[in-house]
Amino acid sequence: MNRRTRMIAAGVVGAAAIAATAGMAVAAGVGDEDGDEGPDVPLTGDALDRASAAALAETGGGRVTGTESGDEESAYEVEVTLDDGSQVDVQLDESFAVVATEADHEDAGGSGEG
Repeated sequence: MNRRTRMIAAGVVGAAAIAATAGMAVAAGVGDEDGDEGPDVPLTGDALDRASAAALAETGGGRVTGTESGDEESAYEVEVTLDDGSQVDVQLDESFAVVATEADHEDAGGSGEG
């Protein structure tokens, strides 16, 4: 009985250590370069096709240069680079309806002007 009690206690201590380590990693933002809620998860398959079509319809053309699922602002985010080189982030809900767009106003020098 004594051996069994020690094994159970060791298991509890091990589980607590794992939980504490995971909690510290989340609090520190490990795996999240932007400090947002989680790592960027690119869209694939049908979701990519539907989100791309909705974003390109919203911007009137261009090309999709990035996607993200579970964005902190919406269900999906699609980055579109327009023919003039400017970029637009299109936020979509779960039904692939546009909920917001944000133009990136940085110039070629990255000053944020222009």
